[in-house]
Amino acid sequence: MGVELMTDATPQPEVLFERRGAAGVITLNRPQVLNAFTIAAVRAIRPKLAEWAADPAVTRVVIQAAGGKAFAAGGDIRTAVELLKAGCFDEAMAFWREEYLLNAEIKRYPKPYIALVEGICMGGGVGLSVHGAYRVAGDRYLFAMPEAAIGFFPDVGGTYFLPRLPGRSGIYLGLTAARLGPGEGMGLGLATHRVPTARFAELVDALGGNEDVDATLRAFSIAPEADKLAPRMAVIGRAFGGESVEVILENLDREAKGAGDDAAFAKAQAENLRAKSPTSLKITLEQMKRGASMDFAECMRTEFRIVQRIVRGHDFIEGVRAVLLDKDNAPRWNPASLADVKDEDVAAHFAPLAPATEELPL
Repeated sequence: MGVELMTDATPQPEVLFERRGAAGVITLNRPQVLNAFTIAAVRAIRPKLAEWAADPAVTRVVIQAAGGKAFAAGGDIRTAVELLKAGCFDEAMAFWREEYLLNAEIKRYPKPYIALVEGICMGGGVGLSVHGAYRVAGDRYLFAMPEAAIGFFPDVGGTYFLPRLPGRSGIYLGLTAARLGPGEGMGLGLATHRVPTARFAELVDALGGNEDVDATLRAFSIAPEADKLAPRMAVIGRAFGGESVEVILENLDREAKGAGDDAAFAKAQAENLRAKSPTSLKITLEQMKRGASMDFAECMRTEFRIVQRIVRGHDFIEGVRAVLLDKDNAPRWNPASLADVKDEDVAAHFAPLAPATEELPL
């Protein structure tokens, strides 16, 4: 069995690979940075997945993470911003290009792909897990797509999976960056099974056997916690069905004038949205509209178009500064209001790339 390290000889390998019986096991191994993953990690995982797909002795793949605090808090955004500031646009784009190709490979993987998600699972971590056939929520499962808070957009396949969640919940998640626990993850179908974290190691051993994956996961599963979002689904449907971000805010403000838990929820969401990048909010809502009728490949090509435009704008660099670097949480968005974000500027983010050879090759 043994552990195969990445080819890059580092004291702390970013990814570990192990054969455990019939299972190929991937372990994200940067717990000191909440398992934020780099292009090196992407380049390690992709060929290993291809190798295991072709190996008849490997009948399933398991991905997990070291440390317990996070499955993966996202991609290495800091490095991407440093590259962009240095004018190294192509180098920065290489990360997103290869990450999106990895997301697509997970989506179409020919063998059961099981993600054991404990702790924070945000952004890029979602891309490593949600497209697999099985997503197992641990005790501290915490899902979010927080991109609008840093002037970005919910990528890694968010264009595909968010519009397909129940009701308007995907639009709500993409716009607000709401955080979900295991009960809510199970309720929305983002997680497929709930297993106590203390049994994860035992579960990995069991998945190394030849028993059916479904049967193994059922044997370890427990009833999920109460879904705290379920009572709010009606107000989410009423408010987030608006055709524009402005209308969604009007809906929330109207709901907030009522009484009870729905009103308090609506007020909090309106305040939340007003703190986000206006450009990101409008791009995100447009994503949700378009993605609902696109296949997965077209969704990923669309995201690769958006990312090349959004990183050249003001808000992404400013959002990363405010939230991740200086941490003053006081971004100065430009444009600063929804009214100043022009429809044609939003549409430009979705335009095909020229030349066509620059499109994501899916």
